[in-house]
Amino acid sequence: MTYQQTLDYLFARLPMYHRVGAQAYKANLDNTISLCELLDNPQHSFRTIHVTGTNGKGSVSHMLASILQASGVRTGLYTSPHLKDFRERIRINGKMIRKGFVTSFVRQYREQFEPIEPSFFELTVGMAFEYFRQQQVDVAVVEVGLGGKLDSTNIITPLISVITNVSFDHMQFLGNTLEKIAAEKAGIIKPGIPVVIGETQLETEPVFRQKAAECKSEILFADQHFRADRLELTGKNGTRRTMDIFHEGMEYLAQLKSPLTGLYQRKNILTVLCVCEQLNKQGFQLSKGIIRTGIEEVISKTGLAGRWQILQRKPLTICDTGHNEGGLREVLAQIEQTPHKHLHFVFGVVNDKHLAPILDLLPQNATYYFCKPDIPRGLAAAELHKNALAAGLKGETFTSVQAALTAAQQAATHQDLVFVGGSTFVVAEVV
Repeated sequence: MTYQQTLDYLFARLPMYHRVGAQAYKANLDNTISLCELLDNPQHSFRTIHVTGTNGKGSVSHMLASILQASGVRTGLYTSPHLKDFRERIRINGKMIRKGFVTSFVRQYREQFEPIEPSFFELTVGMAFEYFRQQQVDVAVVEVGLGGKLDSTNIITPLISVITNVSFDHMQFLGNTLEKIAAEKAGIIKPGIPVVIGETQLETEPVFRQKAAECKSEILFADQHFRADRLELTGKNGTRRTMDIFHEGMEYLAQLKSPLTGLYQRKNILTVLCVCEQLNKQGFQLSKGIIRTGIEEVISKTGLAGRWQILQRKPLTICDTGHNEGGLREVLAQIEQTPHKHLHFVFGVVNDKHLAPILDLLPQNATYYFCKPDIPRGLAAAELHKNALAAGLKGETFTSVQAALTAAQQAATHQDLVFVGGSTFVVAEVV
């Protein structure tokens, strides 16, 4: 099998949640356990940090990996979904998994795996863990795919469990209240393993505290110990978000410059700093200088993309992967703070998205360019348009994300803002 034939096999033969939705979701860990037993449980060969949450888990995972790399630790990073290249999901010290390993892994284990009937995600988890073992990583930062308790990654015993926040997403699997969703995410909390929660939320704090108490695990809420003040855009054309960080009321990191300019990243940074404090208690040597370097160089060290990313200056064109209520609230707040005369919104979603509350959030004075992300799970642009019109939004449909983006940029003046979002898969077509 060539590398392309291997990818065709993975995408075509194995159910992939991010492409087809519910039919790929497995509500237990049986397949992953069986896969990893066939591989002689590679996940036991290296230390891990486990990260979940509705929003921010990707950014937090990348920042933690970047900091660990800056400290000289050989660092694995497992994230999902990918934007352009399947290999984005599995990295060591920022470098994507080798094509040769992907091909040889599938060729070697295909016959043994097929009776298990794994999903795309389950097989990818096994591949990542085996790659990390063979490449002898010291630590792997492992991002949850969906939920927590029943996610394929939840067969590890990490050094620290991390839960960024809870918002409404994937309710058909995780529940229709914040408390129920929190209970699923709390499933990554392990006995005796400390847990860092990124945001204190009225509905979810008791859920996390109860689970931590049951597990006799130390629990810390990052925003109760750290805060970020004096946020401003700096650098040429505002390419850095500068802030002062305080820990327990004392200055901790002055003038921290993040290349992730989204205002919401301040919450993710506080979460990362709280995790680093816990890692240092476990023997790591993450100095403030190392932490600063890791955060300031996260894009170059890990390849993170699609987070309030500027695509073009004239007209100003920005994309962001925020795609649920919580994520879009943060994005819309930043759009409001970004100087512009008129907003042109390139918008597409997946077909199992709970659409009404999202449409209600969107500004009615914008012009919308409705499109379908190029995956089977994408919602038809005409259907999205119909629902949007009913919600009072105005715009037209387009045959592709690129066609919508081109139309938006042609219609926009240099004083306008073009924003691309609604789905990670829309963003994947423009970065």
